[in-house]
Amino acid sequence: MEVERTGLPGIGLRHEFVTTKGQHAAVVSHVSGRRDIVLYSSDDPDTVCATLSLSTDEANGVAELLGTSRIVERLADLQRQVTGLKTVQVPIMAGSPYDGGTLGDTQARTRTGSSIVAVIRSGQILASPRPDFVFFPGDLVVVVGTAEGTDAVADIFANG
Repeated sequence: MEVERTGLPGIGLRHEFVTTKGQHAAVVSHVSGRRDIVLYSSDDPDTVCATLSLSTDEANGVAELLGTSRIVERLADLQRQVTGLKTVQVPIMAGSPYDGGTLGDTQARTRTGSSIVAVIRSGQILASPRPDFVFFPGDLVVVVGTAEGTDAVADIFANG
């Protein structure tokens, strides 16, 4: 599936796509963290037929329902097996100090002791990202570590 990414100044980011059945849709990621799923008219791709607005938690829940749950389930199993280990998903928001930055730039593991084990982007799991991996708004960063370490990674992505 091809996804067209468009920055929306002052709003956030839009990811547009057409399904195999020809349905035109988009996900709009607002700076506030809200996500809108937009369906366009088949007769006029500029006319919105319906919009579903989701909070950050709701968007994460829908993402898990659509296919990211497998990695989350595996990490939850690992978390249950290892005392003190925590798995969190940290959203990359527009305006984050690492919006457009690389994993290596964060020095997350060195600074916190926690590991970034995957990134969920547009419903796809990108496992074991390399240091040159570039973050974009809407990415969900999957972090494994202690509660203190995972909180510190969230702070890095929010504040630098």
